[in-house]
This record gives sequence, structure tokens and C-alpha cells, in this order.
Amino acid sequence: MSRQKYGPIDQIGFVVENLDASVRHWSETMGLGPWIVFRNVSMESQCYGRTGTVMIDVAMAWQDDTQIEFIELKNDGPCPYRDEAGKLLVGMHHIAWLTGNLDTTVEDALKDGMKVVFRAENAATKVAYLEAPGEKGVLFEFIEGEGTRQLFIEGRAAAKTWDGSNPIREIDFAAL
Repeated sequence: MSRQKYGPIDQIGFVVENLDASVRHWSETMGLGPWIVFRNVSMESQCYGRTGTVMIDVAMAWQDDTQIEFIELKNDGPCPYRDEAGKLLVGMHHIAWLTGNLDTTVEDALKDGMKVVFRAENAATKVAYLEAPGEKGVLFEFIEGEGTRQLFIEGRAAAKTWDGSNPIREIDFAAL
């Protein structure tokens, strides 16, 4: 019997300065792909009690069953991607799990002593980042969205059969 409370880790997230350069580097040096890149993602958010809109570009690829996610911040609003001084938190940022019910999962995490630092949503997805006592430098994310689970299923399948062709598929939300 597994003691993994939230199941296997679904995602490892990184904040990057240059999304395209990071995708190119990981494709060439790690063989990761194919990538799906979402441009101009906008989410209404609350971070450390401050409300705003976070704008990001996001790239995703899979290594076996784990998604590697890159986030490039596109605006200066309240977000968990900068430190208190405003410096971009480049590097590994969070680990994440998919959930069928974000509110219930967050309630469970709060009972374990975690603290919500960021909640955000748009029409496609809802997320929450939490801090755990004694775990500085990494956040724990929970993700809920109707299409998100299907995206993971399709991404995992594509990674297992990827032959190196068509390494990047882009969706620009500004054009929709």
C-alpha cells in the first residue's frame, strides 16, 4: 500500500528567464519533447493576500509520467515567481499534483500545516501553491481543470512515441 497522500508527483515546475531557450536546451541536451507551449496565459490571482492578474508563457513536456513545466513571467503583478525584493526566482520552483477537487485537496493540505500563498484561475484551470513548514525554496502546487487531466494523458503518450520530429506545438491565447 502506498503512503503517497496525493499520489505520484505529476509535475516539476521551473521558472525560466527565456522560455524558448530553455525548451531548445532541454530538447537538445535531455531529449525531451514534444513540447506544448502556451503563450499569453492570463490568470486572475491572489498571492500573499494581493489580488491581480498573472501573465505567463508556459512550456510542457513529459519524462515518462512526470511533466516538466517551464514558466516565463510576462508581467509585474503579484505572483509567486518573484521574491519579496522583486527578483525572479529562476530554477526549480514547485512540484505539483493533479486533483479532481482543488478546494478539498487544499483543505487537506491546510490540515497538514501547509499555507496557501497563491491561488489563480482562468476558464481552463485552477491552481493553488502552498508552502510547507520547514520546506524553504519549493512550493507545492495542486491543479484542477477539466482539460488538464486529458492534456497529461495525451502528453505522456506523445512523449513515449516521439521520434524527434515536430518538437514544439504552440497555442497563443492572445490569438483566440
